Amino acid sequence: MGFAMVKSAVIDGLNVCEVRVEADTSNGLPLFHMVGYLSSEVKEAGERVRTAIRHTGIKMQPQKMVVNLSPADIRKRGASFDLPIAVALAVSAGIFADTRTEDALFIGELGLNASVRKVNGILPIVAEARKKGYRLCIVPKENEAEGGMVEGIKVCGVSTLGEVWDYLNSGKLSSGSRRNRNINVREDHEKDFSEMCGQRAVKRAAEIAASGGHNILYIGAPGSGKTMAAQRMATILPRLTEEEMLETTGVYSVAGLLREECPMITIPPFREVHHTITRAALVGGGLYPVPGEISLANRGVLFLDELTEFQKPVLEALREPLETKEVHIVRKRRNYIFPANVILTAAMNPCPCGYYPDYEKCSCTPGEIHRYLGRVSQPLLDRIDICMEAPRVTFQELNSQEKEETSAQIRERVIQTRNIQNMRYKGTKITTNAEIPSGKIKQFCELERKERGLLEKAFERMGLTARSCHKILKVARTIADMEMSERIKSEHLAEAISYRYINSKLWGGVRDV
Repeated sequence: MGFAMVKSAVIDGLNVCEVRVEADTSNGLPLFHMVGYLSSEVKEAGERVRTAIRHTGIKMQPQKMVVNLSPADIRKRGASFDLPIAVALAVSAGIFADTRTEDALFIGELGLNASVRKVNGILPIVAEARKKGYRLCIVPKENEAEGGMVEGIKVCGVSTLGEVWDYLNSGKLSSGSRRNRNINVREDHEKDFSEMCGQRAVKRAAEIAASGGHNILYIGAPGSGKTMAAQRMATILPRLTEEEMLETTGVYSVAGLLREECPMITIPPFREVHHTITRAALVGGGLYPVPGEISLANRGVLFLDELTEFQKPVLEALREPLETKEVHIVRKRRNYIFPANVILTAAMNPCPCGYYPDYEKCSCTPGEIHRYLGRVSQPLLDRIDICMEAPRVTFQELNSQEKEETSAQIRERVIQTRNIQNMRYKGTKITTNAEIPSGKIKQFCELERKERGLLEKAFERMGLTARSCHKILKVARTIADMEMSERIKSEHLAEAISYRYINSKLWGGVRDV
């Protein structure tokens, strides 16, 4: 007869909850019973665990065995509790002492042959274990490199349950993973801006968007290069910082999208979604909420091609995340928060046939154009900083012998502009100009008399909202930073205003001047 407690953890959304796995063995009719608000896959752990223990050569006596996973108010899901349950049962049966389980955390799925298999969410679990003061995390061997990215805690990977028994007997395990920044990672994106012929204005808009973290919408005829430019947006973003790497990798870890050979996300992610996507898949959700595409694109680019083909409720679900940089999901018992700090990049045609306002090619009626554009609401457009018209590429541009700029060259300028912003916003939560809150607009985007007059004129003639006016100021701030100007000048403001002209013209509000 005996009692044992082993520590493990459960992922609830992106939150990590410590779980105490308690096991009690006593005399009585042979029985195995598990409690603690368990899902079906956790309830099935009993058969997996007892079979795996038998395959290590240990014979458990036929006794009454009760396992409790505490706290009982948190739903336990997945097969990651197999390993701690096995350890708790072995210790409670008196096979091993509990001296080596007090400051260790166990997590892993067991196979019937006693193998320890990979589970999702190891990175945030190890990070939380470090905060809680654990000395050691024992995880599946396949997750060792991922868990080893966290400093300040020893992470040891095991392939079989027998290796865990060796640790409980002698305290010896493999040396544990060392934190290694030289792990194989994809060093860069496959596409490059040098493949794009001409379109100087389109590339300029992309550079501004990347420099200030601004959302951008490309509007133009079919074949004008909208998609091509959008697919290369992530290639000109700076590498992720240490904090951004861990945040984004944590999301991929929970979603089960990390590869063993590439355990760390080091470059800004790029997620391109099809227009048939559902709202839950885009922003996250489900019965047990999981990150959506906008969270998988965190610190990178979310690309929506053919924007008007998306279901309107799906697009409207983006409004709050684009404003707050987070996704909030409410369920009966808990609230879930997923990161959503993305650059939204979208592309669309100006009308159903795609050729408006070229009346020689466009055959759409005003009513058809109005209904087509109405699929994108004004509140969503207000959250897009730059609306860029992509003109048709000329034959001369396609066959030009002039060498195009590479993404690396553009990225160098973007990094230089980002460095200016980092110095300006040091000590605040702001990282880019796009994140300037409304209360700080006057502080960081101050205008002189001449520029205020220009903005007032644009406000009246273009029918701007307060939000779109602030967007113009933020874009102007970025353009000024690109030219290393502390003051926002008229030319900076005029260029920023021009990026909303096509928006206002197509959706109404502009008067001819």
